[in-house]
Amino acid sequence: MMRVALIGSGGREHALALKIAESPGLEELFVIPGNPGTKNIAKNISIDSGNHQTVVDFCSEKKIDLVVIGPEKPLTEGLADSLRSAGFVVFGPSKNAARIEGEKSFAKQLMQKSSIPTAAFKVFLKEDYNEAITYLHATKYPVVIKADGIAAGKGVIIADTFEDAKEALKECFINCSFGSAGNKVVIEEFMTGQEASIFAITDGTDFILLPAAQDHKRIHDGDLGKNTGGMGAYAPTPFVGGEELKIVSEQIIKPTLEAMKSSGFEFCIVELC
Repeated sequence: MMRVALIGSGGREHALALKIAESPGLEELFVIPGNPGTKNIAKNISIDSGNHQTVVDFCSEKKIDLVVIGPEKPLTEGLADSLRSAGFVVFGPSKNAARIEGEKSFAKQLMQKSSIPTAAFKVFLKEDYNEAITYLHATKYPVVIKADGIAAGKGVIIADTFEDAKEALKECFINCSFGSAGNKVVIEEFMTGQEASIFAITDGTDFILLPAAQDHKRIHDGDLGKNTGGMGAYAPTPFVGGEELKIVSEQIIKPTLEAMKSSGFEFCIVELC
């Protein structure tokens, strides 16, 4: 029987908690800090997951067998590393490996270097504001502007015109709407078509794919308005079948794992493309 600690407070963690609670091998489930939904199926623990020592101490006290980390932020801050160093089994990548999620420029440059399919892009630092404006004058629209760091799912802006793009750049570099996450931006080619998220569970070498999901991020019906952290998602998607998953495996997942390993950022546990 296992004692499990789940880190996070969103809908993702609610869904994970529901499935973990179904396991016949579960003895007790704690969610840090949890939400009203997880309260009904587990024990919510009101501690700050950003305080790694507090989390480690709690897991030690409760003799936790497995820690599952849901959100990106604690992963990019190295919570998985702190827990592993203390001897815990953790479902979640190291801080180094989590850079592929926490730094869009790192992910894009890794893909470019390794010839992994990705939209054309250019990276600009905060001090490159004027250079970025010049680039926006010359680029094709629509264009996608992404805050480099984690911005609660709100750091991606699709700009239909130069004025929209300039305003998005201003939000990142001047108004600092995304904090330090917006100190660097990725300006990316806009791609049309259906969008899907495909997750892989991996030990750094071998992997299995989970069903493709589609996240609906726009705040209004009809896929209109600004992006949010997510208005809803569903899986599996009807437009991603075996052939598409095979392409993702061969052209994206495998070469990404190889690129991470060869660059010294070996991935382990979950990868998203």
